[in-house]
Amino acid sequence: MIYLQFILFAIVFSILYKRYFPVSGVQCIDIKNTQLEKRNVLLDLRDYDVSSKDPIPGAVNIPIAYLKRYSHTIPKKEVHVIAENPLEKNIGIRYLRKKGYKVLGYTLTECTCKKAGSAA
Repeated sequence: MIYLQFILFAIVFSILYKRYFPVSGVQCIDIKNTQLEKRNVLLDLRDYDVSSKDPIPGAVNIPIAYLKRYSHTIPKKEVHVIAENPLEKNIGIRYLRKKGYKVLGYTLTECTCKKAGSAA
């Protein structure tokens, strides 16, 4: 019985970890920084209806729900993730890292970075 409880706890913890714990080593960067567009791939993980109302010039728009299917279309460069909320950010960055992409930073459209380069 104790083994079953431990296995159940481990499964629940891993699900919560992937979704809600912040990704380490990735900084919040203000999207208004023009240097990002030249050297990185801007990857917009927001839904199509949200990103069409507030488009980001030069960004590759692949909603988080389609990331697994269309990740092969992302150029093999350093990636800057644009997400609507921390859940999209965490899931997207972890998936991209698993596929071998180097994620340099992220921007959340719900809030702005307190300081450029601060971890959030």
